[in-house]
Amino acid sequence: MEVNKKRWLCGGTAAALALALAVAGIVCWFRTNRVPPPKTSIRIGVALYRGDDTFISTVRAALEERAKAYEQETGIKVVMDIVDAKLNQNTQNSQVERFISLGYDALCVNIVDRSAASIIIDKAMDAGIPVVFFNREPVEEDMNRWEKLYYIGADAKESAVLQGNILVDAYKKDPSCLDRNGDGMVSYVLLEGESSHQDSLIRTEWSIQTLKDGGVPLEKLTGGIANWERSQASAWMEQWISEYPEQIELVICNNDDMALGAIDAIKRANIPRGAIKVVGIDGTPVGKEALAAGDLFGTVESDREQYARVIFDIAAALALGKGVPEDIHLDGGKYYRCPQIALTGEK
Repeated sequence: MEVNKKRWLCGGTAAALALALAVAGIVCWFRTNRVPPPKTSIRIGVALYRGDDTFISTVRAALEERAKAYEQETGIKVVMDIVDAKLNQNTQNSQVERFISLGYDALCVNIVDRSAASIIIDKAMDAGIPVVFFNREPVEEDMNRWEKLYYIGADAKESAVLQGNILVDAYKKDPSCLDRNGDGMVSYVLLEGESSHQDSLIRTEWSIQTLKDGGVPLEKLTGGIANWERSQASAWMEQWISEYPEQIELVICNNDDMALGAIDAIKRANIPRGAIKVVGIDGTPVGKEALAAGDLFGTVESDREQYARVIFDIAAALALGKGVPEDIHLDGGKYYRCPQIALTGEK
């Protein structure tokens, strides 16, 4: 009888121990595999290379509008902190480091120096925070370092070809539109953005190549780096008008702000409106005003609302731990090229 009692006690203890282990295992499994509650708010850090850049300021405004619309659509609160590096990469690095230290859910970076993206990428990778670069494209080697890196921007070659075709079409319709003095050559000056910016290099190359391919006879008088800025472009143009009196027939500009700077100098010189044709790229609101007034001959517009929507929607999805929205189609899984259209005074 004593032996049976011992066997019963041992069996009961073993069963109890097995039950306890099973319960502990179930609790552990639920703790490990439980689905976290859905987020009710997200924090996105936006780092701008230069806040007073006209195009970037319009993208910023569109981002803020998209964030408000997203809150209304989803009920998810958006905290979006936007900072300005004022053309200083070290400042931007510190700004991004602050976002990371505060535990932001996603970063949107308009990088100052495209060759310096690795510093930001290293910090983001260590923290596991995805990064959406925009407007200023990091080098391909950096973009390929991590799967949570994306780039949104306009195709610089497409911008340039559209700009060039504005002039090709005008020349084919009426050569005297561009060849004002009738010497069989279109004498032009060129205003370029930053020397190290990929868009500046590509826009310059392909706008000129498109003109040549379109049969427009060209003579380059001179050119200069105006770093996307209206004031610098105005100073260059004032100098060139003095150096090449009545010779300049066309001003090709890598963006609208530089085109507007050239127009400022043309007006100061009391040159009749439209005597020198000026073309830009970006389709900024102030550029479109100049287009409507007949001061700007043509520009190329990116869809800023679409631009901002894609930047924000990718960042928001990643901040929630989701994938890129299905309606956003990426090249190579990383790149989104915003649609563009050519604008002239006739459109």
